[in-house]
Amino acid sequence: MRRTTLAALCLAAVTTVGLTGCLPGQDKADDKPKEPFAGLTGGEIADRAVKATTGASSLRMAGEVPDEESGGTLRFDVAVNKKGECAGTFGTGEGKADIIQTDGTVYMRYDEAFLRAQADGAPKAETDAVVDMMAGKWTRMAATGADAEGVGDFCDLDELLAGADDVKSDATRGKTTTLDGTPAIVLHEKDGKERYTLYVATEGEPYLLRLDTKSAGARDSLVFSDYGKPVPAKKPSGEILDLDELAG
Repeated sequence: MRRTTLAALCLAAVTTVGLTGCLPGQDKADDKPKEPFAGLTGGEIADRAVKATTGASSLRMAGEVPDEESGGTLRFDVAVNKKGECAGTFGTGEGKADIIQTDGTVYMRYDEAFLRAQADGAPKAETDAVVDMMAGKWTRMAATGADAEGVGDFCDLDELLAGADDVKSDATRGKTTTLDGTPAIVLHEKDGKERYTLYVATEGEPYLLRLDTKSAGARDSLVFSDYGKPVPAKKPSGEILDLDELAG
């Protein structure tokens, strides 16, 4: 499975895995624990899971995925909703950035390491000037502007989950477990040389809790949480550098 952007990766997580939908229990008095999704195949559970996840109004995603453009690893922890709001952090092994999007504006704050990594190959004097101006300071730009292109992948939940409903999973059932206190069922799926392990909630709404991917000596993991919770996307306080004005 090709994963070239964060959006594609998150989509792969949801589509390949899917989420789970809880079935009503029988009315019989029975001391034995009921089997989650009794009578359903792993693929059927995954299909129910996709429906539940794509219907979420908000969620939080955290983990790390390969960045094919740079050849490195992208690490992120971002809360996002269907209103186009997001708040969190992302970066590589060379620095990180904070991001907030709300009311049609993207606010970002970069550390020095991140700025210097992004300026790789630029003249030192030019890089130093950018670092002096921007490091550790909040900036802003219009969410619809050219400079914000790509940032929207973090901040548009519908875009992240786009196309998930078109996938029919052939996942197989695994064991039941508990993930961070939440009862879950494990699903297994493969696509060529890639192997996926999905954790789906078996109580409450059937949400995807985690997706582990193993391929060609690499392991990635995405954790999903805070379904339906408010996204803390508020305009930063204090002085903010307007990048749109600087760009003219």
